Amino acid sequence: MPAIIDKITNALHSSDSTASSAPAFDPSKVTVIYVLGGPGAGKGTQSARLVSDFGFCHLSAGDLLRAEQNREGSEYGSLIRTHIKEGTVVPMEVTIKLLQNAMKAALQDKAADPLWANGRGLFLIDGFPRKMDQALKFDEDVCPSSLVLFYATTEEVMLGRLLERGKTSGREDDNVESIKKRFRTYNEQTMPVINHYKALNQVAEIDSSGTVEEVHDQTYKTISKLLAAKPHDGAAEAQA
Repeated sequence: MPAIIDKITNALHSSDSTASSAPAFDPSKVTVIYVLGGPGAGKGTQSARLVSDFGFCHLSAGDLLRAEQNREGSEYGSLIRTHIKEGTVVPMEVTIKLLQNAMKAALQDKAADPLWANGRGLFLIDGFPRKMDQALKFDEDVCPSSLVLFYATTEEVMLGRLLERGKTSGREDDNVESIKKRFRTYNEQTMPVINHYKALNQVAEIDSSGTVEEVHDQTYKTISKLLAAKPHDGAAEAQA
C-alpha cells in the first residue's frame, strides 16, 4: 500500500483530467466493491482478510487522504487536515482522483499476475463513497461498483473500538470529540448512500458486532457468492 500511495500522490498533481463519456475502467474487467460502515465498524480489518482470501487490492480512501495531507508541497494538505479534524467530508474531486490514480497504479504493478492481466482487477474501496455525489461521480467516471459491503453495528461498539485504537494509532481524529462528529457525518451523509444501493439490490449487510473471525466468516461467504455469480475472467484463465 505505501508504494502505491507514493505513486498516486505524485500522479495526482501531474495528470490532467480529460472529459470522457465512458468510465475510466471497464466494469467487465474491473470489479469494484465499496466497503462501508460507521467509523470503527471493522472495514479495514475485514478488507485485509479479503486481500488474503481473494487477491483484492485494498484501497482505503482515508489512508490515501492522510498520505496526501502529509505530503510535502501538497496543495491539498491543509484542506484535508481541516476536514479530517472536523470529521467532515473532503471535496470529492480530490478523493476520486486519488482513488483513480491508485487503481491505475495497482493495475500496472500487478499486470504480470494472471488474475490481473489485460486490464483486469479486483478492488475493495474502503470508506468510500461517503456522500451521494461521490457515489454517482465515481460510478460514472471511474468504474461502476458491483457490490456494497455494509458493516453494521452500534455506535457504542464503534466508539469503544476507536478509543482503544487511539491509544496506539497516533491518529488525531481518534478522540471522543472527533469520533462523535464522524458519527453524525456518517448518519447524515453516508447512510443515504447505503440506502441508495439497497434500492438497487447491491448491498450485503453484515453484522460486525461479533469477533473478527465471526465477521470474516460472513464476509467470506458473501464475496464467494458474488464472484461465483460474476466470474472474473482472470480467475477463470488461471484455473484453465
